[in-house]
Amino acid sequence: MTPQGVIVFMLEILYRDEWLIAVHKPSGLLVHRSMLDRHETRFAVQMLRDQIGQRVYPAHRLDKGTSGILLFALDPLTAATLGRAFEAQEVLKTYLAIVRGHPPEAGVIDHPLERRVDRLEVHPDAQGVGAQEARTGFRRLATAELPHRVDRYPTSRYALVELRPETGRRHQLRRHLKHISHPIIGDATFGKGRHNRLFTKLFGVDRLLLACVALRLRHPVNGDPLDLRARPTQDFLNVVSGLGWTLGGGDGS
Repeated sequence: MTPQGVIVFMLEILYRDEWLIAVHKPSGLLVHRSMLDRHETRFAVQMLRDQIGQRVYPAHRLDKGTSGILLFALDPLTAATLGRAFEAQEVLKTYLAIVRGHPPEAGVIDHPLERRVDRLEVHPDAQGVGAQEARTGFRRLATAELPHRVDRYPTSRYALVELRPETGRRHQLRRHLKHISHPIIGDATFGKGRHNRLFTKLFGVDRLLLACVALRLRHPVNGDPLDLRARPTQDFLNVVSGLGWTLGGGDGS
């Protein structure tokens, strides 16, 4: 511990070259400063900068509660190229989530979403913007039924799903899963508090059970295929095991 009593930890580096670096972000860590979390003092951008001794430029965003692969550029030019690739939906992103209920085996959630911004962020072009196109592909990987009454039924059902967002709207996965009535466990904003509390009681987990487990893209400098993978963090895996499930490869397939 530091003299102030703050626990210091190093971000796990998954990939690094001359232009890029990818880390495994834990749940509960902000990517960068947000006006909605002004009390927070730790940010992935700052931590990684201090860890490797140079500036870093985040290529995309993960919610504070989401764990998984977070990709950075190491110079402004690469950051701009990488940003265009994300905006053009040229990056294939794969997530795992534990949700309430048993969704269909597979499908696409095609549901426009209103643009969301931080209350104190300045987005002059966001004024007057209505619902934006948003699409998420999903695949059900496993199901479980627990002998606990949470809603009106004597048991409660849950599922492990693979999610592949085809667009990049803010909180898209969380909002889309809520839209189809299968909210992600641990989601305090779009989920169900009674189910969240059950998981805290049974598994000792108090986090959003959503993890980015794979990013596939063309390298922004040399054009080579780049396939980044990471298994969920141990707290997520503990719930997977507790529900009687096992994961295959790094992306849950």
